[in-house]
Amino acid sequence: MDLLIATQNRGKLREYRAIVANLDIDVLSLEDVGLGKLDVEETGETFEANAELKAAAYAQASGRLALADDSGLCVDALDGAPGVYSARYAGEGATDADRRAKLLGALKDVPDEQRTAYFMCVIVVFNPEKQTPYVSLGKFTGRIAHEESDGQYGFGYDPIFIPDGYDVTLADIEPDEKNRISHRALAAQQMRPVLERLAKGV
Repeated sequence: MDLLIATQNRGKLREYRAIVANLDIDVLSLEDVGLGKLDVEETGETFEANAELKAAAYAQASGRLALADDSGLCVDALDGAPGVYSARYAGEGATDADRRAKLLGALKDVPDEQRTAYFMCVIVVFNPEKQTPYVSLGKFTGRIAHEESDGQYGFGYDPIFIPDGYDVTLADIEPDEKNRISHRALAAQQMRPVLERLAKGV
């Protein structure tokens, strides 16, 4: 079964390839199907709405089963920000480093016990033949570090997020382990039975 991973983010694509590696699924990138330049605007107000917008658009454009996610970092001391705006937190054209710097600045005087946060991921797999969305979600709790880690793994906000039960950031945790514990992994684990059924044509 072909599964189009509807993301321009190479880090996410690598993670999804790893997560579904032992299923009978051929993972395709947007470039593989000639949709690398198709940009779907995320106009939803929730993670689920944005994920479904993307999954449906890419599924219909490609004629293939498409998986999209919307994920973000929600910081309790910032009333859940940056949330659905995580990728746009520091404005258009900003880098991951810019977004991390802005977040650390916003929490500059916030003590450890109030730096709680969580990553949320909603995955939607959209079947273009049945016009059917399948939805799963994962929540990954932790806290925001006081400074950025120079860990060699991860992307996005990983270098400033310390998962519960750890004393290092996600950027210091090897990919195999991250792919077992992350919000994306948790959501993907929920989606696995659906993907298994679809791969069998059920």
